Amino acid sequence: MILHSRILNHLRNRPLSPATSVYIQYYLEPFRQYSSYKEQYIKQNRIKYSSYAKYAAYITVATSILGLHYYVFYKKAQALDKKPTLCGEFRADLKTYNLEEVGKHDNKQNGIWVTFKQGVYDITDFIEKHPGGPSKIIMAAGSSIEPFWAIFANHNTEEIYKLLESMRIGNISKDDAASNAINENDPYSKEPIRHKVLKINGQKPFCAEPPPSLLIESFITPMETFYVRNHLPVPEIDLKTYSLELAIEEVIKKTFKFEDIKKYPKYTITSAIMCGGNRRSEMAQERQLRGLSWGVGAVGNATWTGTRLCDVLKDLGINEDNYNHIQFEGYDLDPSGTPYGASIPISKAMDPRADIILAYEMNGQPIPRDHGFPVRVIVPGVVGARNVKWLARIIVSKEESPSQWQQGDYKGFSPSTDWDNVDFSKAPAIQEMPVISAICKPEHAETIKVVNGKINVKGYAWSGGGRKIIRVDITNNQGKTWYTADLNAEDKNAKEGRYWSWTLWSIDLPVKEGSKEIEIWAKAVDASYNVQPESFKNIWNLRGFLCNAYHRVKVKLEH
Repeated sequence: MILHSRILNHLRNRPLSPATSVYIQYYLEPFRQYSSYKEQYIKQNRIKYSSYAKYAAYITVATSILGLHYYVFYKKAQALDKKPTLCGEFRADLKTYNLEEVGKHDNKQNGIWVTFKQGVYDITDFIEKHPGGPSKIIMAAGSSIEPFWAIFANHNTEEIYKLLESMRIGNISKDDAASNAINENDPYSKEPIRHKVLKINGQKPFCAEPPPSLLIESFITPMETFYVRNHLPVPEIDLKTYSLELAIEEVIKKTFKFEDIKKYPKYTITSAIMCGGNRRSEMAQERQLRGLSWGVGAVGNATWTGTRLCDVLKDLGINEDNYNHIQFEGYDLDPSGTPYGASIPISKAMDPRADIILAYEMNGQPIPRDHGFPVRVIVPGVVGARNVKWLARIIVSKEESPSQWQQGDYKGFSPSTDWDNVDFSKAPAIQEMPVISAICKPEHAETIKVVNGKINVKGYAWSGGGRKIIRVDITNNQGKTWYTADLNAEDKNAKEGRYWSWTLWSIDLPVKEGSKEIEIWAKAVDASYNVQPESFKNIWNLRGFLCNAYHRVKVKLEH
């Protein structure tokens, strides 16, 4: 039984005071009805509730807030008076904080604070007492609870406001409160809640990556810390009304509901997805370029489950020789109503060995909103930009996608090409990615303890096109001596030419006695003996794509 159902049953099955009875009737009953509806929906459709995977954080935080009410109610319910509560209004008797100060209170050591309108609230004592444990409610720490309450509007009652005000410790300014407020006219006003550990490279649209050391903690990247690269606002999609159109040269031939897609044989693959701009911040040190400043974390490895694209196309009776491309369009729209789009060659799309799937599960759960709920096309071994999220349309065509992200972006150029002489029409769109590696532990400028003359170094390696990583070479003396890393984690079940997953590697690297600082280099070699170039100098390009030079990290040593 899910958490909030257990809470309700516990409260219903014990002797209750009149005050607590009122509490359940007015505060928890709407949540019980929601819970009952969701469980029936799951039972009937054999799926989780729409957007459940990503909304799990919302639900947990919402139950946490309900838990706050339960906790405080026992102690203060009888003290509630009938005067209207100006919850979140400025109070002259309390100190005013700025958002930076509030943001520092996102852990137990500093205290757990949240904001609502102009109010600041300390919920530290509640964290360990709420029914769901502390891990998820921490995601709202140091920031506003308004996004959560916008979804669970039953919190917006006089009684709830009084309970929240009992935790009041201060104010934020009117300007800071306005920046927190949800603007219904803002296309980004209903974005998913993201994990606080992610390093944000772009807010609107949202683009973020996990810290390098966290990235390689697991062979399968958790959904919550998988990098996010959105190009437009995240669409809100109702699973009950979702549809996927299949067209041939703009003529719609078939429309699938979600359950129609699931009628096909179910396939699961393990595949890495990498943004074309991964490690761009390093290339930018060579020369100025344009693009988000990605580190080494714009990559993740996950299991993807769904229907093979080749099976769907076969059902349409497609003759591969009559067409050249398969275009994809998403439900994410720009202000003009134009969707995000991309395309891949039809030869790849029709090949069962390419393992392209219309995925509806990620790591065994419904795909979260940020990663394409309810259906995302997964094109293994290909740049992330072609793995279109929130899939709305598949078009069989003689032409490539006309989308700007296919025609005017995600292309590579000569180092001598700059913005005064670039012609995007002359460069092919990036498809398969080159071999790449990165050092994730230690991180740049970190101080490392030397143990028995060695330091532990860890990272990842990957090559596009299904090419297996066969070796990772490491040096700490400018290439005079190379050491071969251990390949610790890879997809043992992958077939030849279908190594879609990344490889995690590690090495106990010998260091010179007495050395205070070293620079570690890493380079990977794939099954076709492609190897990373030594520097960015001769692969620099104006958009900062395909950033696969040796990875270099400087660290300090402690003997």
